[in-house]
Amino acid sequence: MFKTNRKPTHPGIFFKEDVMDERKLQVTEVAKAIHMSRPALSKFINGHSKCSQEMARKLAAFTETGVSLWLNLQLAVDIWEAEQEPLPEVIKAQELEVA
Repeated sequence: MFKTNRKPTHPGIFFKEDVMDERKLQVTEVAKAIHMSRPALSKFINGHSKCSQEMARKLAAFTETGVSLWLNLQLAVDIWEAEQEPLPEVIKAQELEVA
């Protein structure tokens, strides 16, 4: 699999730049529109909280996109972060004896 050095864009940052900034929307008005607190939305659009299934459903409805778009953006970040850590020391499956 292709491994990249660049961390994928967090879905919240993507939402802020490509949706909110493009339409000149304020955090308070978007938070109200998607029924969440302003601090929670602010944390998300600044990349400090993950895109949950509930958040993905709200963003999909707000942007008329699909839930999978938002969850896949989060998954890309999660995978990249996981790949930055060394793998744990474990016994490999092929090394175990078949009983």
